[in-house]
Amino acid sequence: MHDLAFVGFLAALMGLALRRPFLFILTYVYIDIVSPQRLTYTLLNTVPISLIAVALAVASWMVVDRKEDTRVAPRQLLIVLLLGWCAMTTMRADFPMEALDKWDWVWKALAFAAFLPLTLRTRLRIEALLTFMILSAASIIIVGGIKTAAGGGGYGSLDLMVTNNSGLYEGSTISTVAIAIIPTILWLGKYGTIFKRDWKVKLFTAALVFACLLIPIGTSTRTGLLCIGLLALLMLRDAKRKFVYLGMIGALGLVAVPFLPKSFTDRMSTIQTYQQDESAATRVAVWKWTWEYVKQHPMGGGFEMYRQNQIRYDIVKADGTKDNAKLDTTLTVDRARAYHSAYFEMLGEQGWPGFLLWMAINLAGLFRMEVIRRRYRKAPEDQAWISPLASALQAGQLLYMLGACFIAVAFQPFMFMLIGAQIGLDTYLKRKRAEESFRPIGRRNRAGDPQPALA
Repeated sequence: MHDLAFVGFLAALMGLALRRPFLFILTYVYIDIVSPQRLTYTLLNTVPISLIAVALAVASWMVVDRKEDTRVAPRQLLIVLLLGWCAMTTMRADFPMEALDKWDWVWKALAFAAFLPLTLRTRLRIEALLTFMILSAASIIIVGGIKTAAGGGGYGSLDLMVTNNSGLYEGSTISTVAIAIIPTILWLGKYGTIFKRDWKVKLFTAALVFACLLIPIGTSTRTGLLCIGLLALLMLRDAKRKFVYLGMIGALGLVAVPFLPKSFTDRMSTIQTYQQDESAATRVAVWKWTWEYVKQHPMGGGFEMYRQNQIRYDIVKADGTKDNAKLDTTLTVDRARAYHSAYFEMLGEQGWPGFLLWMAINLAGLFRMEVIRRRYRKAPEDQAWISPLASALQAGQLLYMLGACFIAVAFQPFMFMLIGAQIGLDTYLKRKRAEESFRPIGRRNRAGDPQPALA
């Protein structure tokens, strides 16, 4: 029955996609985020459902979708350039066989991110994409939130449906994504048109945001705590009553502290004492080693090049009271430790060219969303949704970039889908501005798109 539920859901989606081909895109989004083939026992894990879904998505776009006035944004070209550069570094990688394993999913994430904006021609499609992304991630987040609320969790021990600690099922990654999508969740709850904005939608929105905030607690990840802090600052930017907002944040913090599990507070206390924490000390040592490697290999070593690192670092332990502590230093030697940072991941694997391309893609997104946010800040009522959406997508990317300082998620497919949504919004608005510059203004439909005026 467990397997049949997933098969039935995918079959229903693909059946509906025969009438609405854009649903093939959303089917692939769901498969890529949730990985249902990893959640089943026999039926889906023997079928290349991801390949089937993306083939149908591209084929339906080529055959059915409108192509007139298709716009290709500069960031799509940058993504294609990054894809090409990654292909080159893979061919000359320090670890050729291991590099091919990572290349197998990285190229799909980059190619889909470059293709996705071509399909986002309407507000409804942009909103449908974001809804599927949020609900797909929510299927993981809600499970983690319920288990955390029930007293489960702990660093590396929160069960997120699968034992494979990769993708969104990795603790620090899901913590970052859970906090990064909160602004978009709030936007969908306020401006979404797919679901009627009644009390049920508002209740689900609040519950999902609460579940997202529980994930960093359940996973006991310091990255998640830092993202929560940045989220509070970003929401202050758009708050109408800033002093009231600050008071509410302070009160919620004071109320929440007594209910936090000891495992969470103990791990958060190591933020200020990284030399006493092996995980943090390892990260700093790996970053230093990677920096020295890039000095000698500015073009990078290809995927998985970290396998050759050999690091030495000191673990400092304090015995006694704070005022009268005895420091005990232990030399630790380790090798083949992962980057624990997307920035050093890009530097080590793709060198300076790949790092600069990746940074350009991300920084250009922040810039374009800020331009849209300001341009439509005082827009008429039928365009009131645009500036808040740009703000939400920008905040999500900022939160991702903060989390990326401490986890190797440079090619995380979910975040590249978010970038694809940014590009889609940008090109959609450019197309609408071009249309309205020479088309008489008629009535607008439910999604806020202008309709041709009656002759």
